[in-house]
Amino acid sequence: MTNVTVYGTGSWGTAFAQVLADAGCDVTMWGRRQEVVDAINAGCNTDYLPDLRLSERIRATSDPVAAAEGAEIVVVAVPSQTLRDNLAAWASAVPPDAAVVSLMKGVERGTMKRMSQVLHEAGGFEPERIVVVSGPNLAKEIAEKHPAAAVVACIDEKVAQRVQHACTASYFRPYTSTDVIGTEFGGACKNVIALAVGMAEGMGMGDNTKASIITRGLAEMMRLGMAQGGQSVTFAGLAGVGDLIATCMSPLSRNSTFGVNLGKGMTVDEVVAVTSQTAEGVKSCESILALAQSLGVDVPIIEQVVGVVRDGHKPAELVGALMNRATKAEAG
Repeated sequence: MTNVTVYGTGSWGTAFAQVLADAGCDVTMWGRRQEVVDAINAGCNTDYLPDLRLSERIRATSDPVAAAEGAEIVVVAVPSQTLRDNLAAWASAVPPDAAVVSLMKGVERGTMKRMSQVLHEAGGFEPERIVVVSGPNLAKEIAEKHPAAAVVACIDEKVAQRVQHACTASYFRPYTSTDVIGTEFGGACKNVIALAVGMAEGMGMGDNTKASIITRGLAEMMRLGMAQGGQSVTFAGLAGVGDLIATCMSPLSRNSTFGVNLGKGMTVDEVVAVTSQTAEGVKSCESILALAQSLGVDVPIIEQVVGVVRDGHKPAELVGALMNRATKAEAG
C-alpha cells in the first residue's frame, strides 16, 4: 500500500486519483474549494467527473499541509500557470523523501520553463525525485476505465519505477522513461497543435488537412524538444505522437474543441465566455513560441496559432500563411 497525495481536483487529477486507488494506493486529494472537497468525500466530484463513483480509498481536504502528511508520492495536477503560486503555499509540507509527480502540460509564461523546472526552482524539489506522467490520457475515458497507456519519466529510473508500480491498474499501463525533457515538450506542444487542427475542422476542412497539420506539428515538437535535449524516440511514442493524436482528434479534447470554435469565427474571449474554461494551449502558446525563437527553432504552426490567439488574426490567415511558405524537403 502506498500513501499518495494529489494536489488538484480537476478532471485529470480526479481521474488519476481513481487510477491510483484502483492500483491499491490510499489517496488524499487537496482542493481549494470546500464544496468540491465535500463532494469528493461524499464519493463523487460532481463539478468535473459527475459520472465517476470514487473509490473509498480516496478522501479530500482543503488543508494543503494536512494533505501531504505521510505521503510517499505527491501528485501535482493544478493549472500550469498557477503552479508557482501554489508551491509557495504548500511545497514545504511535502515530505523530503516523497516522489513529486507532475500531471501538468504547459510552459510557464514569462520564464519559458517546463513544469519540472518550476517544481525544482520554486518548490525546491531535487530533479531526481521529480516525475512526469504524460500520454494519450483523456480524463473522461480514463474515468470510464477504457484501456490506456502512459509514460512515467524521471531521470532516476528507480523513482520512475516506483511511480509506475503505484499507478498500474487493469486499464492503465504506464511505461518508464528517463527523458523528462522530451516527455514534457510533447505534452506542452501538442496542445498548441490541437488548436490548429481544431481551427481547420471549424473551417470545414477535411482529414487530409488535419493529418497534414498533425504530422508537421509533430516535426515542430521534435525540433523544439530535441533542441533542449529531448530524445527523438520519445516523440515517436506515447508522450509524443500518441498524445498528439488523442488531443487533436478527440471531441473530448479542450484544445481541439477550443480551436473548432475559433475556426467557426469566434474570438478567444467569446469561446472562454461560452465554455467557462480556457484550453492549456491558449495559455502556453506564447511561451512556447518565445522559447523556440530564443533557440532559433522554426515552428511555423505554433507561430500562426499565436497570431490567432494573441493578435486576433483570422484562422483562414493561418492556413494561407502555412500553405504559402517556401517549399522544402520534408526532413527539413
